Amino acid sequence: MKKIAGTSRLILRELHPSDANSFFELNANPNVIRYTGNAAFKDVAEATEFLEHYSDYKENGYGRWAVVLKDSGRFVGWCGLKFDEETQQTDIGFRFFEAEWGKGYATESAEACLQLGFDAFALDCIIGRAMKANRASIRVLEKLGLTYEKDILLDGADAVLYKIKK
Repeated sequence: MKKIAGTSRLILRELHPSDANSFFELNANPNVIRYTGNAAFKDVAEATEFLEHYSDYKENGYGRWAVVLKDSGRFVGWCGLKFDEETQQTDIGFRFFEAEWGKGYATESAEACLQLGFDAFALDCIIGRAMKANRASIRVLEKLGLTYEKDILLDGADAVLYKIKK
């Protein structure tokens, strides 16, 4: 598994099919996926299939990355960049186990992802989207320096679009 970046507490690395159990468990918590528009995987096999066919690294050079604790290697969630073919924009996103909320992992890992986006992948602009009800994610976007652009619809729900330029 290819290491992408490190912070004082975290390692970001490529997702791998061996992450399927953790990936399944992460999305199985309705609180974790409440504001994502995603459905839970029906089983670990479906999560494995998703990870086996995850092509963003090959197609764009970047994608969503596993976030693991530096001291133990334990998978705590994911964070990363995603290119949206339809809008031609790159989005920053993150998702963590509920037990890990409030520890600063989203902000810490997303800061590393923004730096990679601008420095390693020469992106000029990165967006962040969150449902209006997801105040925690909006706070993370604001801590990262993204600024409010406009209200949008995201998976049929009222949401906001934030943006940061290099």
